[in-house]
Amino acid sequence: MGRTRESKDAIITELKESLSESQLAIVIDYQGLSVAEITDLRRRLRPKGASCKVTKNTLMGFAVDGDTKWQPMEGLLKGSSAFLLVKDDLGGAIKAYQDFQKATKKTALRGGVMDGKALSEAEIKAIADLPSKEQLMAQIAGALNAVTAKIAIGIKEVPASVARGLQAYADKDKEESNGASSEAA
Repeated sequence: MGRTRESKDAIITELKESLSESQLAIVIDYQGLSVAEITDLRRRLRPKGASCKVTKNTLMGFAVDGDTKWQPMEGLLKGSSAFLLVKDDLGGAIKAYQDFQKATKKTALRGGVMDGKALSEAEIKAIADLPSKEQLMAQIAGALNAVTAKIAIGIKEVPASVARGLQAYADKDKEESNGASSEAA
């Protein structure tokens, strides 16, 4: 029994909503995957802020129709398609998919779409090689900490150098006055 027009419209609406929240969409060929394997993929993607949607290409075609941000996906809609919709951690989600793909060896990456641009498999792998959000935040925090440490050392050094200069002047003055009093005697 086929789906009703209302259920198809509900699916299209849900897909449009998911796409509007996503930064990147990856299309994979999932033919040969069992339900347990797709569940495993979804479980791996969830902590990375991504989801896996399995739907008919025609329904995804209706969802991206007229949306310039996702329009290039139409060229990838063929065969058994699953859609990885990534909201947050782009690199982490792609790495999670790559780990899944290595374990199952049953899926194939067709391509992706990001900001209205079609991405090849090589471009998607390049995104995966970028540092994760946490790594970037740690690098920025480290750089900020280094700068503030240098500023603090510099601020601390100004009064210390002034104090050393005053002490040197006082010692010199003391030596001169001791030298003058020993000559007078």
